[in-house]
This record gives sequence, C-alpha cells and structure tokens, in this order.
Amino acid sequence: MGVSSPVSCSLSSSCQLQGQFDLNGMFKAGDVVLGGLFEVHYYSVLPSMSFASKPQQPSCKGFDILGFKQSQTMAFAIEEINRNSNLLPNVTLGYSLYDNCATLGVAFRAVLSLVSGRQEKVDQQCLGSPHVLAIVGDSISTHCIAISSVLGLYKVPMVSYFATCSCLSDQQRFPSFFRTIPSDAFQVRAMLQILKRFGWTWVGLLVSDDDYGLYAARSFHSDLAQSGGGCLAYSEVLPWGNDPTEFRKIVNVMKKSTAHVVIVFAHRNHILHLMEEVIKQNVTGLQWMASEAWTLSAILQTPHLMPYLGGTLGIAIRRGEIPGLREFLLRMRPEKDPDHSYGNSIVRQFWEDTFQCTFAPPSSDWADVGGRLCTGQEDLRNVELSIFDVSDLRPDYNVYKAVYALAHALDDMLQCVPGRGPFSGHSCASLQRVEPWQLLYYLERVNFTTAFGDQVSFDENGDALPIYDVMNWQWLPDGSTKVQNVGVVRESASTGGELTLDEDRIFWNFESKKPPQSVCSESCPPGTRMARRKGKPVCCFDCILCSEGKISNQTDAMECTSCPEDFWSNPQRDHCVPKSMEFLSYHEPLGISLTTASLLGTLICSIVLGIFMYHRTTPMVRANNSELSFLLLLSLKLCFLCSLLFIGRPRLWTCQLRHAAFGISFVLCVSCILVKTMVVLAVFKASKPGGGASLKWFGAVQQRGTVLALTSIQAMICTAWLVSSSPVPHKNTQYHTDKIVYECAVGSKVGFAVLLGYIGLLAILSFLLAFLARNLPDNFNEAKLITFSMLIFCAVWVAFIPAYVNSPGNYADAVEVFAILASSFGLLVALFGPKCYIILLRPERNTKKAVMGRGTTKI
Repeated sequence: MGVSSPVSCSLSSSCQLQGQFDLNGMFKAGDVVLGGLFEVHYYSVLPSMSFASKPQQPSCKGFDILGFKQSQTMAFAIEEINRNSNLLPNVTLGYSLYDNCATLGVAFRAVLSLVSGRQEKVDQQCLGSPHVLAIVGDSISTHCIAISSVLGLYKVPMVSYFATCSCLSDQQRFPSFFRTIPSDAFQVRAMLQILKRFGWTWVGLLVSDDDYGLYAARSFHSDLAQSGGGCLAYSEVLPWGNDPTEFRKIVNVMKKSTAHVVIVFAHRNHILHLMEEVIKQNVTGLQWMASEAWTLSAILQTPHLMPYLGGTLGIAIRRGEIPGLREFLLRMRPEKDPDHSYGNSIVRQFWEDTFQCTFAPPSSDWADVGGRLCTGQEDLRNVELSIFDVSDLRPDYNVYKAVYALAHALDDMLQCVPGRGPFSGHSCASLQRVEPWQLLYYLERVNFTTAFGDQVSFDENGDALPIYDVMNWQWLPDGSTKVQNVGVVRESASTGGELTLDEDRIFWNFESKKPPQSVCSESCPPGTRMARRKGKPVCCFDCILCSEGKISNQTDAMECTSCPEDFWSNPQRDHCVPKSMEFLSYHEPLGISLTTASLLGTLICSIVLGIFMYHRTTPMVRANNSELSFLLLLSLKLCFLCSLLFIGRPRLWTCQLRHAAFGISFVLCVSCILVKTMVVLAVFKASKPGGGASLKWFGAVQQRGTVLALTSIQAMICTAWLVSSSPVPHKNTQYHTDKIVYECAVGSKVGFAVLLGYIGLLAILSFLLAFLARNLPDNFNEAKLITFSMLIFCAVWVAFIPAYVNSPGNYADAVEVFAILASSFGLLVALFGPKCYIILLRPERNTKKAVMGRGTTKI
C-alpha cells in the first residue's frame, strides 16, 4: 500500500516517487518493518519559498538528546524482541525511524516516506504489504491529530508514547490511534485530586496555545465544574514565541490574583519565557503544578529558577526499568561508509554533537576554524551524558511498551489457526500479505505484562491504563536540585481515581515549610452557611451565621438545617440541643412565692377554723351559722391547696385533677356563701310579723342539701369534661422558639368555660342577694361582709379572664393560681377577719345581747 500523493504509477506498471525528502533517520531491514517518529531536533529552519528555483528542504537545528534516546529505545526493543524465541519466532522485526524536528511539516514528510518507502522507482506492480505495518509516535499531540487523520483513512496503526491530548480518544475521528501514555483527561483528574487533597480551591491556569494546552484547558474547566471542588481565578493562554508584552500581561494577572496555586499545561519553551518575566517582577510565593510536558525538564531545574519553581508538584509519566538499555546505548557506533550515511544519520549527528567533531568530508566552514574530524571510535564511556542515565525512564518506557504492544499484536495475529480466524470466512492474516487493519484487530485486544510488572492494554478509546507518578522539585540545602517521586495516582473502572501521596517527603518552598492556602474565601466553619458573592465564582462567598433554630454541623455547608421540633440550636449553631422545658416550678421565685402564699392561706384557714372550734359556744360563732362557717373554712382550705396542683411539672393526673379540684372547691365555697346569704335574708324576713314560716325552708337539712346539690352539679360538669375531652400534658412550642412550655391543655374549651361560668353564676347570685341585704340592721351586718367579699371575688375573676388569655406559657398557670389565692384570701379576710377580731380582741362584743340587739329574733 502507498500514499497516492507522493507516488505516481505509469502505464508500464512501474511506481515512481514524486520526490525525495531530506530526512534524518536510521533504518534496519526486517520481515516486518515498524516506523517511528521522534523529536531528535528542537526546531527546523524553513527555506525561502520564492519558487524561482527548486525549494530547499527544511534544516533541523538543536540536537535533542532525550528524543534521540527515545529513538534508540525503540531500536533496542526491536533487537530484544528479535532475540526472544517466545515472541515472534522466525520473524525478524525491522525499523525505520525518522526525526520530526518538532515541526508538523517535517513529521508529515516522514510519515509519507514511511508508508510509501524511499525507493525512487519500483519495477513491479505496486502490490504487497506496505513499507511499514505500524508507526510508533509522534510525541506531539498536534502532529498526531494531523497524521492520524490521514493514517486513519487507511487504518494504519499509530501508537504514540507522548501525545496526551484528550481529543485523540475520539475513535470516530482517529480509529487507528493508540497510546501508551494516559490521556490529558486523566491528567486533569489527577491534578484535581491533588487540589482536593490540599484544599486548594482557588487556582490559576496557564496553557499553551496549541491542541495540547487548549484541550487540557477545556477538560480542566469541565471536570472542575463537575467536581465542584474549586474555581479558576484566571485562565491564560501562553503564546508561542517570546513576546515580552504578552508575558508581562500574564504575569501581571498572576501577581494581582489572590490565588497561590498555578497549574501549567505547556511546554518547557513556554515556561522558560514565562519565568523570564516572573523573575523580572519577582513574583514569589506561588505553588506551581506542572503537567507531564515539563515536570522532568532539567533545563528548568537551575539555581536561578529554583527560588521561584522550588516545591513544584508535577504529574510525570510512570517510571519503568529497561534492563540492558544502558549497555546497548554504550555500544552505539556510527557507520563509517558515507554511502550508508542515511541509514544511521541521527547516530552520526549524535556523535558529532557529543564529541564536537564532524565526519569527513568536513564542510569548508568547519575546516576553516580547524574543527576536529570524527573517527567513529571515540569512547562513549568517557563522556557524561543524560542519555546513559536509565534510572528514571519515563517517555522511553512508553516507547518500549508501544513497540512490545505492536509485537504482541503481531504475534497473536500469526498464531491464528486457519478456519478459526476472526476475519471473513474465519480466515487468518498472512505475513506476506498482511493488511494494517488486520493488525488493528489484534492491537485493540492486546494484553500483556512487561518485565517491570506493568500491565499493558488499551481501552475502547485506544488509551492506556491511566497511571502517573507525582513528582516534587526539591531545592536541597547545598543549592542542588532533585526531582523526588512523592506519590502515584491511578484510575480504574472499579475504584475510580486513587491518589497515594507521601506528604512527609514533599518540599514546600515557603517559610512555613507547609502547604500554602489557596482559597478565594476561607472555609465556613460549622454553624455558618455559605452565601455567594454576587458576580463572583462559587468559591468566593461570605460565611453567614445560621439563624436561630437552624444549624450546620459541617464545613462549607450550603444551607442550614432546621432542628427537630423538640430541639433548638446551641449558641454556636453547630448542633441541636434539647429545648429547655418551661413550667411553673417549685424551684423558681414565682413558684416559691405562690407555694408560700398557698400554704400560708391554708395555715390561716386552719387557725381560723381552730379559733371557731374553740369558741363554737360563743354567740358570735353560733349566731353566724357555725356549721356553714366550718364548711366554708374547709372549702377555702381546699381552694388554697388546689392551687398547688398548678405548680410543678404537669402530669396526666395533675392536669385532670387541678381544674376539677379548683372548680368543685370554689363551688363548695360559693355555695356556702350563697346559702349563708339566703339564711340571712330568711332570718331578716322571719323577724317581721307573720314571717316566721320562711325559716322552715332554711333549716340545717335544707342548707346542707342546697350546698350538696349545687356542688354536685359542678361535680357532674367536671366528670363530663374529663370523660369527653380530658386535660392532658402538652408541649407547647408556639409561645417561644427556643424552649418548650410544658402545660396542661384544657382539652375541651367548652367544658372549661362551663366550669368557670357555673362558678361565676353562683358568685353573681350571691353578690346580688347580699347586695339586696346590705341595708339590714347592723346586728345582721354579715350581708355587708358577704357583699364585700363577693365584690372582691367577682373583681378578681373578671380580671382573670383577659389576663389568663393573654399570658403565655407558665404565666397562664401563675395567673390562675394568683386568681385562686387572691379570691380565696379575699373571702377569708372579708368574711372571717371581723369575726376573729371580735372573738380575739373585743370579747365584750361577743355576747348574746350585743349580737341579738334590741328587737331581734334569735337565730
């Protein structure tokens, strides 16, 4: 197979190249030839394109010893495979390696030469296998995008060892592209894991102005947004070339930004130009993160750059070991015969660059300056070159894996059993007429383990298993530099991203010797929530204290959560605490005061009862219906004691008993007063001529029956209330948000209203009867006392209703207790105070004559 553009076929079936390309390379024949593209020179010089004469070929400049080392690694791998009797037995692999000179045009010339061959004329039909079956390379993503677009048309496998652009994972556009280096998409995710590890949420991003940088930026923006793990303070594109104005603008942005972490997806040339401006403006205090393109660049690890780049964390290609590579490199020798200069021209160029000599015949310029001629016998062991350091093989190891992947795919293809093959009619591929697409079938399914223990296979996108080393640029006390492996990051379908980092081995280029902080806003502590600043990225926010009743128990909470109903936020707003329970307690001043008043009233009732019992035979006691007086004192004592049921923690029995006891006690009390009032009126009526018959209706039995009947009605009201809708303890959260008012819910408000209404009805009736009897003779002035006492009683309970309704929580109970005590004290003092005064202090008035008076009837 050939590429039509550089080849023309005449009618005589002979094929002739349209032209030859002047390319640096090396060649070795074999049964199957693999192609290779390597960056052996840094750049190329393009000739003048006037077309007045035949254009000259581009010339390559700046020998890249690392790119040369990678090309020799491919040559070594092929020789090693040829010596291996277990892999591709009876098949000799050859190679055809070219220098791309870091230029797309040169790389394309090399590819066309690989797929078409370099023979100027072939005197036979253009049939048979292609010149190369597959290509290892290129190292530059932009080159791979362009070249794979063409090779993909012919399904020629291309396995890159250094092109990381995530766009190359598109198998629709690049169906024949594979790589042994992870995609930038994974590199971006690896960097995001490092950012997350150190809490760096505010970072700057610099990318090169090519496919490598721009696609990396696109992936970074996308993955950063999806992860929600940070924001970009700025994103700048590093231009090609050395334009001081552009770099000055970029460094100014970096200098003004509050981000202390800078991530760079670019090439070493970009970094060199950038650092020139960084040094001019003395921008220090930055934590650099390097992509794999410049992590291991020795040209940047110099003493004058380490004050700025020291401590850099970088993503590096996985290190591997290739036994025997150093000895192979030391055995290199340039070919002496000029006729074979094409075959090893890059070796000759390496030799000339290493020993600063030239092979004969020398150029006139070289002869003029007295330059030394190369003999080809110079000893490589006498020079110290980085090419011989095989302790840190990374891109070279990827080249090694790429060659072995093609070899294993070819071996699997040749082991196919006819009749069981994967192709049409279960056929197998033939070594003599193998097609590149047939090799693709096996390359997609290749799976093997290297001698170093690394598994090699490709996913559905042609990407290798993602694994990177994490490197740290260390600035040692003696001024030397060291790139230290401090971790590894790998990814799999089962576990996702996994970062292993030895933080104790990391060198931090800061006075604190600790990781820097790089955040737009400090993390919001528990108890606060994040409030985004208007017009700013999501990483820029203010910390707002959670409102009362809400908490956040984690850092950087987006929202505060409400506490459960029975809980409230603590002062720090970081956890919920049980709400304080509020009720009228025996331990608080108000409860103590009311309890004291209740017990005092009870004690006074007991004393008055004792006085009346002691003086029960005296006219004052007997004249005022002593039995009703004793019953009234007992009921007052119950009124005082029932107030204690309103104090203390509400329980079911206290809630049910408090209002029933209160209602029955007060009805008993008011009933006694009502009966006493009616007796007073009856006695007064009986004292008139012809009125004696009225007393027969108010004898002792009728008085007791009346009191019992009136009290029984209240008892029935209370029973119906308790049975239908009993008062129960209730946790009320309506009054206060931060505490619970533990109270007794009345249950049926109608029942409570009927209970109070009945007491009020009896009280008003007693008041009206006493008021009608207020003008009786002084001997019967108890009616005045009853009138005054009922006036106090009614005034207290009329004032109670609005006070009770508008009193929140335990104050409602306090108001009710106060009303009970005030009315009880009012009745006690008004009814029994004057009598006790006469009994104890004015005994001369406690006589029958004084009590009966003139013209009175005996009670």
